[in-house]
Amino acid sequence: MDFSLAWQKLNQIGRDLMLALPNIVFGLVTFVVFMLLARGARALVQRVTSSRSSSQSLVRLLSRLSYVGMLILGVLVTVTIILPGFTPASLVSALGVGGIAIGFAFKDIFQNFLAGVLLLLTEPFKIGDQIKYKEFEGTVEDIQTRATAIKTYDGRRVIIPNAELFTNAVTVNTAYDKRRLQYDVGIGYGDDIAQARALMLEAMREVEGVMTDPAPEALVMDLAGSSVNIRARWWVDPPRQADVLDAQDRVLEAIKNKLTAHGIDLPFPTQQILLHDQTEATDGNRRLQREGWPAGPGDVPSARADLPAAHPEPATDEQQPAKE
Repeated sequence: MDFSLAWQKLNQIGRDLMLALPNIVFGLVTFVVFMLLARGARALVQRVTSSRSSSQSLVRLLSRLSYVGMLILGVLVTVTIILPGFTPASLVSALGVGGIAIGFAFKDIFQNFLAGVLLLLTEPFKIGDQIKYKEFEGTVEDIQTRATAIKTYDGRRVIIPNAELFTNAVTVNTAYDKRRLQYDVGIGYGDDIAQARALMLEAMREVEGVMTDPAPEALVMDLAGSSVNIRARWWVDPPRQADVLDAQDRVLEAIKNKLTAHGIDLPFPTQQILLHDQTEATDGNRRLQREGWPAGPGDVPSARADLPAAHPEPATDEQQPAKE
């Protein structure tokens, strides 16, 4: 077999590579220099924006954009050095339809990137805020250009794409300095509502951490099956999860102790089940009732008052037979 043609091609590639080797080395050195410049630009932008802006998210955004922009410029310069015939215009023309295909392929990445930029600019929440998104709730650790990382209250990390946070509803628990908490307490129907309300308000005012302005409230919310439900509402500051749980623990303990100390009943749900022979004579006409059995002219259950006593009362002395 004749390998002369292949050998000539390999020799030509080797000669071209040796000719291009200085450009490759110089291009790599140039790229390393641009990487250092990108880091310096990021540090400079971060230092300047930190002194002029209190927004940590804006500082991160501008520093990252300066870093990425410098790297892109370094890549273009490096490719131009290695391939002297290359220009940015030729890159655009070379992409052509392929650029559209790449755009569709990386649509989600571009969408998350744009959403991340908008989140950092508009700041609906910041690093350190406690947010709730769907079933995830925790503290924001980092807002990147692609996703946001939160640390849940049980010590796990959740990564949420920025596009979801930007287009869906997010609850920011720490957006304001104060937060209102509430809890429904049930008292007995025989208890004095005004007294129970006053005792609950007194208990909430005595708890450390409960704000006096706005003042606590106790509102009757429901006449339930086994209790009268009074809703206790109070405000806390700051509204972070640990403080919220601590305040709720102290308030509920104080309310329970205060109510029971003054004889207020805290009933649990109860149900009364009546069997067919346990109805009263005042319940109505048995022939017209359909409580699970057919009502007809035949057997009709008798009311409790119509039944003979299961345990007759013992006779009195007057009723006792005389002893012989």
